[in-house]
Amino acid sequence: MVVIVFHFIHSNSTSLLHVRLAALYRTQVKETAGPFPLYFPHFAVREKFWGSCCTMADDLENPLLDPENFNREGIDLERLPLEEVFEQLRTSRRGLSSEDAEARLMIFGPNKLEENPENKFLKFLSFMWNPLSWVMEAAAVMAIVLANGGGQGPDWQDFVGIVCLLLINSTISFIEENNAGNAAAALMARLAPKTKILRDGQWQEQDAAVLVPGDIISIKLGDIIAADARLLEGDPLNVDQSALTGESLPVTKRTGDEVFSGSTCKHGEIEAVVIATGVHSFFGKAAHLVDTTEVIGHFQQVLTSIGNFCICSIAVGMLLEIIVMFPIQHRTYRDGINNLLVLLIGGIPIAMPTVLSVTLAIGSHRLSQQGAITKRMTAIEEMAGMDVLCSDKTGTLTLNRLTVDRNLIEVFDKDMDKEMIVLFAARASRQENQDAIDAAIVNMLADPKEARANITELHFLPFNPVDKRTAITYVDSDGNWYRASKGAPEQILNLCQEKNEIAGKVHTIIDKFAERGLRSLGVAYQEVPEKTKESPGDPWKFCGLLPLFDPPRHDSAETIRRALNLGVCVKMITGDQLAIAKETGRRLGMGTNMYPSSSLLGRDKDENEVLPVDELIERADGFAGVFPGN
Repeated sequence: MVVIVFHFIHSNSTSLLHVRLAALYRTQVKETAGPFPLYFPHFAVREKFWGSCCTMADDLENPLLDPENFNREGIDLERLPLEEVFEQLRTSRRGLSSEDAEARLMIFGPNKLEENPENKFLKFLSFMWNPLSWVMEAAAVMAIVLANGGGQGPDWQDFVGIVCLLLINSTISFIEENNAGNAAAALMARLAPKTKILRDGQWQEQDAAVLVPGDIISIKLGDIIAADARLLEGDPLNVDQSALTGESLPVTKRTGDEVFSGSTCKHGEIEAVVIATGVHSFFGKAAHLVDTTEVIGHFQQVLTSIGNFCICSIAVGMLLEIIVMFPIQHRTYRDGINNLLVLLIGGIPIAMPTVLSVTLAIGSHRLSQQGAITKRMTAIEEMAGMDVLCSDKTGTLTLNRLTVDRNLIEVFDKDMDKEMIVLFAARASRQENQDAIDAAIVNMLADPKEARANITELHFLPFNPVDKRTAITYVDSDGNWYRASKGAPEQILNLCQEKNEIAGKVHTIIDKFAERGLRSLGVAYQEVPEKTKESPGDPWKFCGLLPLFDPPRHDSAETIRRALNLGVCVKMITGDQLAIAKETGRRLGMGTNMYPSSSLLGRDKDENEVLPVDELIERADGFAGVFPGN
């Protein structure tokens, strides 16, 4: 009998030891009539310990912690009140203990995409499994098995030569793909994100891979959010979700809102509770859609067709050869086998796999010199043979950086010009920790330092979801006080005394911008003759409207033109709005015949649009509002 004496109990720690001991207790005490295997000096202490262990084990084994329950069909952690989220996740605002996190990591797995480990030996053998290799393997078998006869032994020379060719072909392909895979793995290792986690009551920086549901994390400016999470109490957060949704502008997230793995924090700092990690996150599910798509490439189809043709031709030729040699010419067995072996080997392009492997390896090497990693060498030929290129918009065709279209700036104050409006907007922008709009405005100046040149900043009002604008109070070189503000046109318009007179024109221009997929930014200023920060100042004057858009890359239009000249049809795929997609297509010269993603499902088409979905996809220049499931 095993005797263990415990001198103390840490009842607040949900450790793996507790779980294992509880399981042992259930097995040996509840399910058997044998003696109690563990000894405690006092019965009360024993009962307290086992009660604690079993309660903790129940919590960890509870089906609510099953990863399959954390989805839209099970527990909806996205919409539950925060207190219920904490209850469902068995956590608190103090975070998890290291032991609890370790136990959950065993249940949910690491916070990264699934990686299917490859057997190197089987991968090497896979390069010998294709029609051309089958013929060569059949010839090798014939050379040593069927070539015996006429007083001669097996044809070892042919056998060794054929096997060497097979090994050379497979080795070249295996080495190149293995090197590419190692390069990709090394790149991913260097880019492995870190995150700030509240563990054991202390903040610590760890690899994002160790995150589990229930963890409390800190999100601040510049962080890449490492898991799906719900925001806790704090100031609003500006989040760039362009990598997931295609939206070029950051979105504002408030307490209780969900943020997604792969998003980037552009402004603010707040804590959040993790609700989904790894393959169970929004990003992980989108990646899984790609992983589950299996398509035989054009290169494999061509090789298979060539191999099948060779096999059929050789089979017919060998059948005719056998009929001619033995029943008609009465050749000897060994003589006939030698002729069949020549026909079998000579009937296939035996050097083709080697030539293709070397050619693709050279292409892979040249691509690597340009920063492109080839994980599968046949993808090179497939890319070269494409006739339709579906391209993302945000960050691929465009810069994923807001810009003001200077030519479309609308001036409302007759005493101002476009340059003065841009200057007032730049003064109402942050010089540090800029958001996307601040950066777009300041970069319009010849020198960003002009935004604060010859003025003294007295007070700055940062953007907030209530006012929806920024403002600055400053003194110029002559000692005059001014305020400048930029923000949502409606908010800026409400500041101005003449809003009733100009409201119609402002709304007309905003609608015109919106039809072209442009966002509007209002600018206003006022004089402050009282020269105090608290004084209301003179009436605000509406300066003008600035159109914001995500500009195309400088080489996108030329690249698209070259692709079209080569016979490659380029289609835009974006999660952004339809109007924005059409405007980008117009600027790039790729067409404006675009549709919402709902058209892919046969819904929300124009009344005159009766094309089948397949034909609609063929004719469209792109689709907007696209989600991963589309």
